[in-house]
Amino acid sequence: MRPFQLDLLFLCFFLFSQELGLQKRGCCLVLGYMAKDKFRRMNEGQVYSFSQQPQDQVVVSGQPVTLMCAIPEYDGFVLWIKDGLALGVGRDLSSYPQYLVVGNHLSGEHHLKILRAELQDDAVYECQAIQAAIRSRPARLTVLVPPDDPIILGGPVISLRAGDPLNLTCHADNAKPAASIIWLRKGEVINGATYSKTLLRDGKRESIVSTLFISPGDVENGQSIVCRATNKAIPGGKETSVTIDIQHPPLVNLSVEPQPVLEDNIVTFHCSAKANPAVTQYRWAKRGHIIKEASGELYRTTVDYTYFSEPVSCEVTNTLGSTNLSRTVDVYFGPRMTSEPQSLLVDLGSDAVFSCAWIGNPSLTIVWMKRGSGVVLSNEKTLTLKSVRQEDAGKYVCRAVVPRVGAGEREVTLTVNGPPIISSTQTQHALHGEKGQIKCFIRSTPPPDRIAWSWKENVLESGTSGRYTVETVNTEEGVISTLTISNIVRADFQTIYNCTAWNSFGSDTEIIRLKEQESVPMAVIIGVAVGAGVAFLVLMATIVAFCCARSQRNLKGVVSAKNDIRVEIVHKEPSSGREAEDHTTIKQLMVRAQPMPHSILSTQTSQCSPYC
Repeated sequence: MRPFQLDLLFLCFFLFSQELGLQKRGCCLVLGYMAKDKFRRMNEGQVYSFSQQPQDQVVVSGQPVTLMCAIPEYDGFVLWIKDGLALGVGRDLSSYPQYLVVGNHLSGEHHLKILRAELQDDAVYECQAIQAAIRSRPARLTVLVPPDDPIILGGPVISLRAGDPLNLTCHADNAKPAASIIWLRKGEVINGATYSKTLLRDGKRESIVSTLFISPGDVENGQSIVCRATNKAIPGGKETSVTIDIQHPPLVNLSVEPQPVLEDNIVTFHCSAKANPAVTQYRWAKRGHIIKEASGELYRTTVDYTYFSEPVSCEVTNTLGSTNLSRTVDVYFGPRMTSEPQSLLVDLGSDAVFSCAWIGNPSLTIVWMKRGSGVVLSNEKTLTLKSVRQEDAGKYVCRAVVPRVGAGEREVTLTVNGPPIISSTQTQHALHGEKGQIKCFIRSTPPPDRIAWSWKENVLESGTSGRYTVETVNTEEGVISTLTISNIVRADFQTIYNCTAWNSFGSDTEIIRLKEQESVPMAVIIGVAVGAGVAFLVLMATIVAFCCARSQRNLKGVVSAKNDIRVEIVHKEPSSGREAEDHTTIKQLMVRAQPMPHSILSTQTSQCSPYC
């Protein structure tokens, strides 16, 4: 070695000594002179070489690592250099307590051991033999730093409103090299995340941020999503997770039991709700009116027909909003009228239209009939009578039937404006020498303006003229005009009597004849009456005996039956089907208004029979 190289080495020791304290500086200078002298002596004939040189290594932060350096037969000073700076001379590395020089010194082993590698140990190292004036190849020590524990912003529970997308951000910091982030759900990788890296001020470590977007349809409540960060320092990675808490207004289901149900029975409404956050209030209402006595998820009540068309609503509330659901009840109830039919007054030849509306459950059947007739005129809500005649006038019934539940009906009256209609018995009876009456029944809408009796050359509307008197009586069914004749003579039975009535629509005339009624001797009447009385007593005795015998045979109970009453009305054949009821009514009125002949009275009395 040339003299200037030795001087340079001495200068290096001198410069190194400048880093030490004043007390050690002299010692360092002495060592430098000694090394210079020893180096001169060693260099005079021996050549040294490395049997082991430090190699490039990779170590994880916190782990130990050893850089190899061996120079056989060399017992001089060895200097370790880190990024161009000496760590110490020989085995004295007291300024760096994490460093040790290990190995057999006598065998020339001067290995550098780092007890716990740190980021600042990431450097280029050399091993130099001072007296031998040789240096090793530079060796790169790479220190790997695992990332800090990853963090998902907003965790560990992320609340999300239903229907909103999910944006997750995870960052893993202070890693060397930068960490890689993956997202997992149920063990499967979620693709589509974005990444960004940031180099820290030390120029070695990096931080990474990953953002993951999940559409609303892919998010489930209670689901766990994992963020895993890995690099070469920690291949298994570090991970953290968040739980998705999907918040939503109440999801409501409203049920009613039992259904169907008869009116006036109890039902239970059940308002079940799923809500996140939890339900804060239940509110019940019917037809917009709050039901104050109901506050929880159950509401029990007695139902009537209104529950069929007026729904009950349940409103459930939480901090995110309210959900309202309503339901009607399948209530079975009999017919209830929603539109009353109105009686009509129409002119002859016009159309008459009646209308009635019912509700009922199950579905009801509507029937229109004329009172006293079994003919169904319509099964619709509306009954239309075309070109009405006077015989169409009368009572009409709108009847509704709900099978197995009930029935209802409404009656209306059809009044037909037209000429008067006279209905009277064309042959009437009177006793010779007695007072007799001829009756004329007039049905007229509007009421008759004038009623006149005429016979021979006589005309009498009211009052008395000689033996003749005219009286007019108004009834619910019509007008009865009576011509009373005092002291009937034979000529009265030969006379034709004419009853005529007028109103604004026209007139009508009826011809009536008077026929002599044969008188019955008083003795015959008394005999018939006595015989009928005896027969009646015998019949009653027989019936009583029969009933007693039957009662004794039936000891377990007594069965009572109503009397059967049969009324038979004989009249002439009506001119049309719809006149039958009118003629019957007229004749009944005539019978009630006319004195009953003695012979007829006797006959009817003898025909009466009581029933047990």
